[in-house]
Amino acid sequence: MKSGFVALVGRPNAGKSTLLNRLVGAKLAIVSDKPQTTRHRILGVKTDEQGQVLYIDTPGIHRPLHKLNVRMVDAALESLRETEVVVLLVDASLKTGAGDNFVIARLRELDATSRSGAQGAPRGEEPGGVQGPPPERKDAKVPVILALNKIDLVKKTDLLPLMAHYQKAMDFAAIVPISAWSGENVDTLEQEIRSRLPESEPLYPDDYLTDQPQRVLAAETVREKLLMNTRDELPFTTAVVVDQFEEPEHPKAPYRIYCTILVENESQKPIVVGKAGSMIKRIGTEARLDLEKALESKVYLDLHVKVKADWRDNERFLDELGMPPQRRR
Repeated sequence: MKSGFVALVGRPNAGKSTLLNRLVGAKLAIVSDKPQTTRHRILGVKTDEQGQVLYIDTPGIHRPLHKLNVRMVDAALESLRETEVVVLLVDASLKTGAGDNFVIARLRELDATSRSGAQGAPRGEEPGGVQGPPPERKDAKVPVILALNKIDLVKKTDLLPLMAHYQKAMDFAAIVPISAWSGENVDTLEQEIRSRLPESEPLYPDDYLTDQPQRVLAAETVREKLLMNTRDELPFTTAVVVDQFEEPEHPKAPYRIYCTILVENESQKPIVVGKAGSMIKRIGTEARLDLEKALESKVYLDLHVKVKADWRDNERFLDELGMPPQRRR
């Protein structure tokens, strides 16, 4: 049997959470078309007769502008220290550019400093979408598999030049074009991952699926519906806090969950509430239905909206949200 940790990394909105859900066969991570949807490290475990693969979904690696984003990127990079295999997801439907080079440079830099003790590799360009040459090639000490995602949106004739471009950037263990959304070639990616895991007994029980507590599931489900239903500028400035989470007292009783949706200024509050409360009612209904499926029980969900200015740069509040601490530099 083979078992081990596999980190899923890449730029925001590359499809890491969609891939995690596809690989484990369950919805563990929320998904939206908004960048920086994933804020926490999420463990998803797949156990079968071949062994146990422990997938780690990570926040997108990007140039951080707030303390929240710094912690998110740190969480992604820190996950690489405990893995046997790294899967780098790239959105194949977008032009390659400085943002992709930035992620590859971080992989090289971390590899050089944390695994060999050598000086860090030169820093790559900051994300900006400007097309440029790939970083200087450097072999990784931990297998890095490149998954070119969203090939359902790409002409097949464009894939070979794209693969050649990335092969110049890094000596990837394998390059696999996939569609996490449709499942195309995901089985091939799984085979490439498993072939590079060490022989080992499973680390978790057979029925273990994730390390995410039910309170986190509740908060993230509400946030997913918030992202789906509100304007583009809101996702970065909103958070969901579970104020109270009561488990059923008997089999027919519902979970009782009370959440606060945080926004950064008063002008954003009416957007979340909606006319006569229509928006928050829609968010609550959609979240409740999803939670009832996940928890296999009736759910009473109560939502409120509160203004908390500059929460993204409030270290104490980020601790309360459960964000991992910032790495020492």
